[in-house]
Amino acid sequence: MGLAPGAARRFKQVDVFTKVAFKGNPLAVVLDADGLSDADMQAMARWTNLSETTFVLTARDAQADYRVRIFSPDTEFPFAGHPTLGTAHALLEAGLVPRRAGTLVQECGVGLVPIEIGADGTLAFRAPAATLAPLEHQHQPLLARVLPGAVPDAVCTPLVVTMGIAWLVVRLASAQACLDARIDGAALQEMTRLGVTGVAIYGPHDADGPADYEVRALFTKHGSLVEDPVTGSANACIARVLQAQGFPDGGETSRAYSARQGTCLQCDGRIAVTYVDGEPWIGGQSITVIDGAVRA
Repeated sequence: MGLAPGAARRFKQVDVFTKVAFKGNPLAVVLDADGLSDADMQAMARWTNLSETTFVLTARDAQADYRVRIFSPDTEFPFAGHPTLGTAHALLEAGLVPRRAGTLVQECGVGLVPIEIGADGTLAFRAPAATLAPLEHQHQPLLARVLPGAVPDAVCTPLVVTMGIAWLVVRLASAQACLDARIDGAALQEMTRLGVTGVAIYGPHDADGPADYEVRALFTKHGSLVEDPVTGSANACIARVLQAQGFPDGGETSRAYSARQGTCLQCDGRIAVTYVDGEPWIGGQSITVIDGAVRA
């Protein structure tokens, strides 16, 4: 059914993967979405014009605390990382009491996603299971066009990682190489026709750097190149890649590491990755910047 004239639903706009407003990745959250049609949700997501808008619904699975649907202005996603953490932050701030102390369970298009609640306000989701496949040899020239002048790591081969969203994960020699990389939007558009959402590039910082890794995630929208400020799903894919490739930077990263993203956009997203029983958890903090109601 459509929105009734004047209907009000609780609404928050949250900045995710940051403790400082306007330095992370914004997310719109509609907290009372029961009764909205698919068309209603898509229209509201198109109106917010953010990369994602989430809609909180009554859970269907008895194990879940809530159900969420995730829309971009153009389509629905089965899963995305920063919407997962931002929605959990908004719900806890609004007074949601988890069924199990210290843990939320989100129901979404990829199933149930547990979210751990840290004492310092950090929230972390367990990375969904992923499939990893090497970029096929015949597509290597296309990758060279996507990243002109950049040299992918010779040992850690580029991988297509799929967990609802599919990222082409490419390791570069250093954080600076990651920051300096140029991306050809036309070539990336051609790459997305192979079924990937975009390219996630990363490189290690020096030991005294601001984080263990620098990350950038880029995709195309309506034919134009877009860089994402901070990307939970891309970082989850990188975490799976590091694990699959035997943690090439040493034993410490097999337990926990940190990543920075958004530097080229004057943002400062911070991601904390921890491995628990062999599973990567993607964590970060969030801050609410708008708190009110949305009317139609």
